[in-house]
Amino acid sequence: MIRPRSLRTVALLVETSRAYGRGILRGIARYARTQGRWSILFQDWQLEDPLPSWLGKGRCDGVIAHITTAASLRTLRRLGIPTIGVGQARPAGDIVTVNNDNRLTVQLAVDHLRERGLRHFAYCGFAGVDYSVQRRDYFVSYLNTHHYRPRIYEGKAKYGMSKLRRRESAELLYERELASWLVGLPKPAGLLACNDIRGRQVLNACRVRGIAVPDQLAVIGVDNDELLCQLADPPLSSVILATERIGYEAAALLESLMSGHPPSARDLCIEPVGVATRLSSDVLAVQDQRVAEACRFIRQHACEGISVEDILDRLCAGDAPVVSRSTLEHRFRENLGRSPKEEILRVRLGRIQQLLVDTDWPLFKIAAHVGIDHVQYLSAFFKAKMGQTPGEFRKRRRLHP
Repeated sequence: MIRPRSLRTVALLVETSRAYGRGILRGIARYARTQGRWSILFQDWQLEDPLPSWLGKGRCDGVIAHITTAASLRTLRRLGIPTIGVGQARPAGDIVTVNNDNRLTVQLAVDHLRERGLRHFAYCGFAGVDYSVQRRDYFVSYLNTHHYRPRIYEGKAKYGMSKLRRRESAELLYERELASWLVGLPKPAGLLACNDIRGRQVLNACRVRGIAVPDQLAVIGVDNDELLCQLADPPLSSVILATERIGYEAAALLESLMSGHPPSARDLCIEPVGVATRLSSDVLAVQDQRVAEACRFIRQHACEGISVEDILDRLCAGDAPVVSRSTLEHRFRENLGRSPKEEILRVRLGRIQQLLVDTDWPLFKIAAHVGIDHVQYLSAFFKAKMGQTPGEFRKRRRLHP
């Protein structure tokens, strides 16, 4: 039954113990404040909790749920309440879902590691857990296209979807096995952990076995749970997921379902925002010390309008041996697969992306901040590299205004 448009009661079954769930709830709250007239039913709910008994008593017009058990999925189908699933790694059949795009998440993480000159890669996940398995498969596939064969570790026991929290916590018992696997990896290597929880376990194991992070092993997680990442030693780099947008889009789809309209899409994937770089991956695995020095200079000054000539001046300062432009070009391509100019533009582009997402600055202010004189050039440069305008990028990566 659908109540009048004046007010609808919506149940939120989204956990609050993780940054992922809290971000989704913020997005839902924003939609409810600005677009919908909702009365929200919400209680402290954790992953794998049974559905609340009041759900089937006609109190709700719609549900947004992070479904982690087969039993919950069956119950929601039986009740027939308009429902949007959030957080599932895979489609939930006839339940409309809004999820993170794990394929793009993995690509961001791998590109982040490859940009640091790493040529050995590893993945650490949880065996039998849907989101971890999906990210593992994308990781292997994407690296295979670049002719790399990554190492994989997923622990011992296998639990079903309903045992997610048990699976994550159980791996603490196998830290010795994880540490032994990490010791056997070729070094230096880049490792993607399936989430920040797993990333912290990896860093703990590295500390126990004396593996230097990030010099021997660069580590990146997923979720960008600020508290977990900062509690890690060293602080953990992580892929930033657009959780608020997931919540907002889920709320918009639910409003449509409650109004009797068919969904515009059955399974909507939201692309991640970017990478939060912290000490766990802040490394440049380049044997050529002159290239490494040049890259450090680029990272520090790329947004100040520097050119390749400025890099050469820096490298040849004082008593340092003279390096010609052609030699520098050759060394860059041999070590990084790109030219010094391409590296300057890559760093500058990353900064533009960050400013588009994290600030409301107009384009002229962003252009000035990254050392570009004209807004028109910034727009043309950005579209050539990203296939979309800065405005389109900002709109897609952030919540709707």
